[in-house]
Amino acid sequence: MAELNTGDGGGGKDKKVRSKKQNSKVDLTAMVDLAFLLITFFMLTTTLSKPQSMNLGLPDKDDPNKKGQNIKVDENRTMTILLGDNDKLVRYVGLLATPVAGGAPKEFTYGKEGIRKELLLRKKAVLAYSTAKGKPKNGMIVIIKPSKKSNYRNLVDILDEMAIVDVPTYAIVNEFSPEEQKLLEGK
Repeated sequence: MAELNTGDGGGGKDKKVRSKKQNSKVDLTAMVDLAFLLITFFMLTTTLSKPQSMNLGLPDKDDPNKKGQNIKVDENRTMTILLGDNDKLVRYVGLLATPVAGGAPKEFTYGKEGIRKELLLRKKAVLAYSTAKGKPKNGMIVIIKPSKKSNYRNLVDILDEMAIVDVPTYAIVNEFSPEEQKLLEGK
């Protein structure tokens, strides 16, 4: 470090002799150590934001003894949503061949006034139906079938609608019957 020399530099005898002033120096080593200790402490004790993810329930591994076993559910509780290209969304209730009353195939849009409104109405109807059957805990079951031409955003949008409406049971299935394929293509 460079210092300024303030000694007497060859002056005359008539100059007053002043006392030499010491340069004040502050040792910053301790402060730097403390700063690094604090940074390390806060880095280790702070919790980072957790990524938000959707709960995903996967089936158990296939049991060879149960292969090919079908699970039967009440048609009045099921709604199938077909996702097509160009944001096309078609729903039907029950079976496609024999839909439940008011459950014929119908095209909807995404959002509050579209599929969400339909899901809320259907959820109320299923709750009333299940309560009348003496099983009020049996909720609506939604089967989501994205086609190969549908985009990822549409699938995320419909999953968001399931979370907003609080649908208790839903599944993503990638198998289409020929009738469902025709329905999506508009034939």
